[in-house]
Amino acid sequence: MENSSGAHVEEFVLVGFPTSLPLQLLLFVLFLVIYLLTLLENALIISTIWLTPSLHRPMYFFLAHLSFLELWYINVTVPSLLGAFLTQDGRVSYVGCMTQLYFFIALACTECVLLAVMAYHRYLAICEPLRYPSLMPPSLATRLAAASWGSGFFSSMMKLLFISRLSYCGPNIINHFFCDISPLLNLTCSDKEQAELVDFLLALVMILLPLVAVVSSYAAIIVAILKIPTARGRHKAFSTCTSHLAVVVIYYSSTLFTYARPRAMYTFNHNKIISVLYTVIVPFLNPAIYCLRNREVKDAFRKTMLGRCHYPRDAPD
Repeated sequence: MENSSGAHVEEFVLVGFPTSLPLQLLLFVLFLVIYLLTLLENALIISTIWLTPSLHRPMYFFLAHLSFLELWYINVTVPSLLGAFLTQDGRVSYVGCMTQLYFFIALACTECVLLAVMAYHRYLAICEPLRYPSLMPPSLATRLAAASWGSGFFSSMMKLLFISRLSYCGPNIINHFFCDISPLLNLTCSDKEQAELVDFLLALVMILLPLVAVVSSYAAIIVAILKIPTARGRHKAFSTCTSHLAVVVIYYSSTLFTYARPRAMYTFNHNKIISVLYTVIVPFLNPAIYCLRNREVKDAFRKTMLGRCHYPRDAPD
């Protein structure tokens, strides 16, 4: 029967990672542990920032948004990954596949913009320290965070508008562990040039433009750091950026590698491993990268765990 979108396919089969049964069980346990730890880490970060008044500043406001995004991110992709290990073929309905695709694209685009916003915040804190309070008031931080979420979900809506209009007549086997753009475009039996063009143009806007903003911000930061007369001062200034820079490098390198040639996503199985990097490993590492190097967050976490959520004084940003 033909569904409301005009497609003959009513469900898709996710191939996942077909391996031997012992290896499947081992990978399932590994990813399940990572999934649960990621949930715990990001939930603790959000609660710690929320309960600690001294962390109610733009820097930690953006970090809380990033942690909330990571929580949502892994709940969109990881359950289907775990399900692929438990069953011979992970089946998902057409509507379920499009829903997963919508939220995956929206969260991925939101993270790109949010990382650019965080880079801009670092630029203001290091290059404009005297004017920082007036240049980054709480109201602006709220608007920037809202713009990140809004642009991500709007971009996803535009992409899905064109992808969902395509017809899928069969086969219905997706060589991936979740519904992604490239595998779906490879299965359509209708003209996909318009959808590919929209996907390409929006990818330029939502990936490359934030990346340009990140690179520009860090170029200015490096120039400002090099002007600091003492080595200790340069090290201290740069250490405030290393966590965010590490996350940016990991996330953007894996994303660009995967989507630079979308057709390769369906052809080569090793690209699914790259997808695991930015859908599973990056959300797992982000809390550790940001918080293990941040004394304020670690101290606030200890006090939160002990039930003392009030700092006697605010530490400088």
